[in-house]
Amino acid sequence: MRKPIVMKFLTWGLVIITQCVGIVSIAQQDAQFTMWQFYKQSLNPAFNGMDRNHSLTAAHRDQWDGLDRDPKTYNINYNGIFGPKANIGGGLNVMTEVLGQQQNTSFSISPSYHLGMNNGSFFAVGLSLGFYSSKIGGNWLYIDEGDEIVNSLRNSGRSSSAFDAGLGLAYYKPGKFYVGLSSLHLNNPVLADVNIQMVRHYYLTGGVELPIGSGLSLRPNVIAKSDGKSTQFDINTDVLWNNMIWGGVAYRYMDAICPYVGFQTNFSPIVGKLNMVNSGLRMGYSYDVTTSDLSQYSSGSHEVFLNYFLSFSAIPIKAKHSNPRFL
Repeated sequence: MRKPIVMKFLTWGLVIITQCVGIVSIAQQDAQFTMWQFYKQSLNPAFNGMDRNHSLTAAHRDQWDGLDRDPKTYNINYNGIFGPKANIGGGLNVMTEVLGQQQNTSFSISPSYHLGMNNGSFFAVGLSLGFYSSKIGGNWLYIDEGDEIVNSLRNSGRSSSAFDAGLGLAYYKPGKFYVGLSSLHLNNPVLADVNIQMVRHYYLTGGVELPIGSGLSLRPNVIAKSDGKSTQFDINTDVLWNNMIWGGVAYRYMDAICPYVGFQTNFSPIVGKLNMVNSGLRMGYSYDVTTSDLSQYSSGSHEVFLNYFLSFSAIPIKAKHSNPRFL
C-alpha cells in the first residue's frame, strides 16, 4: 500500500517544479557535473546510504577549457549506511568552485533515514546542514578609477559565509531504479559582505538499470535542475559490460554533447572470523563537446572522478553438533 502513495508524492513534486519554471536556460548558481549520477549525493541528501555500502568519491571538472580563468570545480564526498537495521544513512560533502576572482566553497553533513518496503525497495528522506562561503579576490583591473565597489576590493578582496540547508526525498530499489526530489539552499543564504544571495535550487533525478543480455546492462539517467526561474535538462545513457567497463553519452540542452567512459573492479574479499569485507574501485572520464556559442572560444570541458567503496557482511555461524557419547 505504500508504493502508490510514494509515487503519487513524487509525481506531484514533478508537477510543482514544472509549474514553477517558464523558460529553459543554462544559467545556474550551483556547480554542474556531467557524470552526476555517480555522485548524486551532493544533489540530494536522501541518496546518502542508498548503495548500501560506504563510499568515498573525489571529482574534478575543468569547465570550458581554453577560456582565460575558466571555471574549475572540486568535490569530495563520503556516504554510508549505518545501524543494526541498515536504515540510517550519513554523508559529508565538500565542494569548491573557482570562477576567476571568485571562489565558492560549501560544506555539509547529511543524515538520512531509509524505510524498507515489502518489495525490496526503499523510501528515504535526508537533510543537509552546513555552510556556504564565497571569496572575492583583490586582483582587479577597472576602467573607472572612481568605482567605489572595485576600489574596496582591489588588493584586499572580501569573503563571507552563511548557514546553508537542504532537504531531499528518494524512492529506490538497489541495482534496479531510483527517483529523487530535492531542494538545496532552502534558507536562501545571504553573503552580505560580497553582495550575494543564494536562491533555492530544485533537482528532480531518476534512473534505471536494465539487463539486456550477454553481460550487458543499459543505464539511462535524467535530471531536471531549476532555480525557480530557469530550468536545465540533462539526459544520459551508458552500457555496462560485465559489471566492469561502461561507455555512454550525455546531452545537456542547448549546451553540450558529452561522451563518457569508466571502469570498475572488485577486490578480493577480506574474510574474518565473523565478518567479510568487500571493496572495489571505480573511475570515470567525460568530455563535453560544447554546442553553444561558447564553442568559438572553448575546446570543451573535462571531468574525472575516482571512487572507493566497501561493504561489511556477517558470516553465518554454522551450527556444530557433537555426540554425547564422545564427550
